[in-house]
Amino acid sequence: MFRSLASRAALVTGAVAAVAVLIAGIIALPLIRDAAQAQAQSSLASQADLVRDVATRPDDFDIDHDHAAGSADRALLGVVSYLRAQGVSVEPIIPGTTVPTSMSPDQINQVATGHAVSGRKCADRGACVFLEARPVGQGTGIVLVQPVSVVSAVTSTAIGRIAIALVVGFIVAVFIGQLAARRLVRPLANAADAAHRLAVGDRDVRVTPEGPAEVAEIAVALNVLAEELAYSEGRQREFFLSISHELRTPLTAIRGYAEAMADGVVGADETVQVGAVVTAESLRLDRLVSDLLDLARTGAVDFPLNAHPIDLADVLREAGHVWESRCAKEGVDFSLDVHEGPIVVNTDPIRLRQIIDNLAENALRVTPAGAPIIFALKQPGVIEVRDGGPGLSEQDIAVAFEPGELYERYKGVRKVGTGFGLALVGRLSQRLGAQATAGMAPEGGAAFRIDFSSLVKPIN
Repeated sequence: MFRSLASRAALVTGAVAAVAVLIAGIIALPLIRDAAQAQAQSSLASQADLVRDVATRPDDFDIDHDHAAGSADRALLGVVSYLRAQGVSVEPIIPGTTVPTSMSPDQINQVATGHAVSGRKCADRGACVFLEARPVGQGTGIVLVQPVSVVSAVTSTAIGRIAIALVVGFIVAVFIGQLAARRLVRPLANAADAAHRLAVGDRDVRVTPEGPAEVAEIAVALNVLAEELAYSEGRQREFFLSISHELRTPLTAIRGYAEAMADGVVGADETVQVGAVVTAESLRLDRLVSDLLDLARTGAVDFPLNAHPIDLADVLREAGHVWESRCAKEGVDFSLDVHEGPIVVNTDPIRLRQIIDNLAENALRVTPAGAPIIFALKQPGVIEVRDGGPGLSEQDIAVAFEPGELYERYKGVRKVGTGFGLALVGRLSQRLGAQATAGMAPEGGAAFRIDFSSLVKPIN
């Protein structure tokens, strides 16, 4: 019944409110009783003073000032009659003749000697009375007696009102406790729902931080988790795309040359060159498999870099041997424009080939038959991949290396890839310390440049 946090919180607040009401009642009841008794004693004392004054100074109460005979007695009798109607008995104190039974001998002697007496006396049966005695003459006095029970009516009324207030306070406290419990539980329920949605793959989940600081921190942590999961999965997606590009290019080259050899297209004089290309592409595949094994062992999500001094011209020529054959199959004119002399940079040749292959694959996809694709190496270390395809607009150039931007713009309009090839080029170029840029080619299509000029080593 009370398994949920909301019900338990409501139960706790209700219990706390009940305990608070009980404690308040236990403390308030004696205070009310004592206050009522003190008020009754004080009122009886004032009435005793009045009777004393009427008895000792009757002229002060002669309203008509006629000093008629018996007017003082009538005033005293009137006051006594009024007090008796209120439940207060008035008795004279005359030692030796009239002695009130409600007073002790010591109290009677105090009045006889001219002292006022104020107190309370309880009989053996437990009935208690308030006493207020005042001297009114030589050895005489009066005593006002009022049962303590007359205070019960006033006390009961006050206690009833306070009890109603306490019950109302308890109900309000329970209601507020339920509202507070629901407010506390709502952000937790939202956080739990967000966690379940994250578990089924929804990475757009965001929770609004609300409630107490500790509860709001849970929402903040879930938002951070969602962002980190989205980033991690994005990295994994890019990694798999990178693998697919890495595998496809050498496999396509090997398959193409194997088909050519099977069809007898490759002549005897070309066998050595074809074998060298197939061997190089096989070595690339072997390197890729080794990298994948290393990544699996370390739990990383990106290929390591193996940088060492290489000649950009050699890498571009090696890539040209593969792409010349692929372009020929599509009827595209391929040309290689490599600057004479070595251009040495400290970089990873495998990652550089991945950049060149991605750019060449994009170019071949959009270049029509008869149009050119050019691999060029310019001083002081700039690799260019140009094509005679439809080219890029100024707006396209600005977002060429953003993931999926060109894909969203041209899907259904022209042949497009996955939308991440150029993004991989941009990211790999940064990792290698180069700068990737896009622009318009003299051949009318797009031109992509990878600038290694800051990494070129001087030739001694």
